[in-house]
Amino acid sequence: MQDYKRKEYKVFELFDKKWALVTAGNIQHYNCCTVSWGSLGNIWGTAGNSRSTVTVYVHPARYTSEVLKESDIFTVSFYPETSRKALGYLGSHSGRDENKIEAVSRPDIDITQIGKGQDLIFIAIFQTKPEAELGKYKGIEIKKIEYTVKDEDINHELEHMQEHNSRLISVEDRPVEKGDITTIDFEGFVDGEAFEGGKAENYDLEIGSNSFIPGFEDQIIGMKIDEEKDINVKFPEEYFSKDLAGKDATFKVKVHEIKKKELPKLDDEFAKEASEFDTLKELKESIKDRLEKDNTEKQKYETEEAVVKAVTENIKVDVPSGMVETEVENMLKDIETRLSYQGIKLEQYLQMLGKTMEEMKKEYEPQALEAVKTRLMLEAVIKTENIEANIEEIDEKIKEMAKNYGKEDDEAFLQNENVRKYIEEGIKSEKAVDFLVKNAKMK
Repeated sequence: MQDYKRKEYKVFELFDKKWALVTAGNIQHYNCCTVSWGSLGNIWGTAGNSRSTVTVYVHPARYTSEVLKESDIFTVSFYPETSRKALGYLGSHSGRDENKIEAVSRPDIDITQIGKGQDLIFIAIFQTKPEAELGKYKGIEIKKIEYTVKDEDINHELEHMQEHNSRLISVEDRPVEKGDITTIDFEGFVDGEAFEGGKAENYDLEIGSNSFIPGFEDQIIGMKIDEEKDINVKFPEEYFSKDLAGKDATFKVKVHEIKKKELPKLDDEFAKEASEFDTLKELKESIKDRLEKDNTEKQKYETEEAVVKAVTENIKVDVPSGMVETEVENMLKDIETRLSYQGIKLEQYLQMLGKTMEEMKKEYEPQALEAVKTRLMLEAVIKTENIEANIEEIDEKIKEMAKNYGKEDDEAFLQNENVRKYIEEGIKSEKAVDFLVKNAKMK
């Protein structure tokens, strides 16, 4: 749109032929709606002192009318025919009931007037939350997902139980074999110089665990107690330390002790010692039941994921970059929180990966975009299908959350509007997913 004061438009046709939007308020309290009618003109004065005027007509019942009365200024914006749908929404929905213009990015501030004795005038430009246009969302065809419990699955679980209940026996009459637990000293050198973190004493290493650099464990096989040996390896190109990645290294190794695992026999006695069951048959049945429950949960999750992905692929929406950036920031905060439980800072984690923060953000952008699109899709389904969450459902979820946080008796927490809104949106999203799955076709 051209500068209003320069009159680079047809003044008498603008309101008649363009869609107009009036906005008033401040960053904390604002609203907008389409203009019923309006006009542009001038208040004539002495030469050079004429004042341009804008007159708009808004129904007094509109929420925007209330905001206009409280505001010293307002803006009128004109839009082309392509914006009809968005403007129709702004004109037909009340700001009393919802935030029609939800900002999803930090504003870019353009100061147009500042000075002593002058009003501060600035323009704040920010991205707003879009509304997704649903494609096909009912009758989505996906492949039926099924998992069955096999004998080898049960046997695999039993092997884990055997490992857990095994005992270590010292071996002195033979060299190291694959599967042995060895106690070793080692020190690593690159270009003849010892490197940081490459030395340990009385270190327990399971041969075949692949927990060391490729080739290291294989070269320990055949060594005897008290034997010393130089082991030559090459650090992987993708090794987290850039100083060592791709370099040849020599480790001086000494074996102190060799132990082997002795696995218990799989029989009724094992079942009694390793579980609450009296027989191996009962233990196997219990394992089967647990695996079937796990499979049911897995099937449910993967089915939901497949349906949601298919419906999301069918939507039409222009996702603002601000929403993706915010989602990436949230993902990184989540990673930072989880790392803190291990006593690791995000900066340290990035160093281990050999990546910068910007590289990390770039890596998460596709995932963030998909998450945002999915959320917008679910919001569209909720709106289209009038999916609601009742007070009883919200109260139940809040009580459950309060219990997890140890706030069962915290009335302020139970009645917190932000918490209740968060819970409400979560329930509606769950119902939307259930709706999509229920209306999908499994083939």
